[in-house]
Order: sequence, then structure tokens, then C-alpha cells
Amino acid sequence: MPRTLNIGERVRALRVFLRNEGRLPSYDEMRAIFQYRSKNAVFGVVRKLVELGYLRRGAGGRLAPTPRLSAATRLLGAVAAGFPSPAEEELVNTMSLDEFLVERPEATFLLTVSGDSMIEAGIQPGDLVLVEKGRTPRNGDIVVAQVDDEWTLKYFRRDADGVHLDPANSAYAPIRPKRSLVVGGVVRAVVRKYP
Repeated sequence: MPRTLNIGERVRALRVFLRNEGRLPSYDEMRAIFQYRSKNAVFGVVRKLVELGYLRRGAGGRLAPTPRLSAATRLLGAVAAGFPSPAEEELVNTMSLDEFLVERPEATFLLTVSGDSMIEAGIQPGDLVLVEKGRTPRNGDIVVAQVDDEWTLKYFRRDADGVHLDPANSAYAPIRPKRSLVVGGVVRAVVRKYP
């Protein structure tokens, strides 16, 4: 086992495997994922992950992920957003927000929104936007873009005169790049935490 153990890296690797394969890797697969030469090193990591609550031992000593590793939240069913109706608690499934929102984890990041130029699109100051790099923006997508050396969050629009970025607040004017435009990513989701 290496002298310094980066648990965060091991947890991220296990989460990716769990998300992609729907199960925990075997000890041999962990050896390959963690780039260890022996399974003995894997046993040490597993012991530490159990201590920290990322893994647990089930029946027969089998390893199982805990919610701390899977970051899964129970999906209980549906609730009407219109007329009142009883919301029955029925376990439908479990899912993580990453699993629901993120298609390409290696190309996805979060940014905190400041400013009010996108409030009419439902994006408020303090919200988090989930941004995917490498996706080609389509007309009407919300993008994070660098326009003439300034980063901004706006609607991407293309017309006969080229590309412009539109705010979702009538107090602001559309932006047409004078020198440069670099799209950093396309917004895939907005996350808001209520007090």
C-alpha cells in the first residue's frame, strides 16, 4: 500500500465504477482501478473505507456500498404539483443526483451563480449550475462563455449576423462579441437549496 492514502481518489473511482456497472468491483478489479500490484494493498483500503462508513460488510462478509459511497437518495414515488392529492410513500428506487443529472462525469462541473441576468430563466443568485464541457451549444441553450475576456452565463443564440448571448432579464442587453467568444460549457441543470 502507498505511504499516503488518498481516500478521496479511491472513493471517486469506486463511485464511477458503481455508477457504470451497478455493483462494487471485486478485489481484483479494485487492484486494477487503484493501480496496485497486490490485493493485499486493496485489503488495507477496504478496511479504511469500512471504518469511514463508505462500505459495510453484509451477510457472509460480503462488501456493500453505504449511502455515503453511493450518494443515493430514495425515490419514493410521485406527487401532484397541481390539485392536492395524498402523497403515498412508496419506495420506487434509489438514485444519486449524479446518476440523474450527470451523463459525462469527467466533463461536468458546478458553478455558483452570481448576478441576476438569468432570473427570468429561473436561475437566481446563489444557485448552482451543472455545466458540461465539450458539448456543442444549440440555439437556445444556456451556456457559460468567455466573451471578450469576461465570463458570463447567458442564452446562446445564432442568427444571420453570427453568435450573440442573450440575458433572461429585461434590464440587460444582448451581448455580441467584439473580439472573442469561447464557450466553456452548456448548462445541464440548476440546483437550488431552500433555507
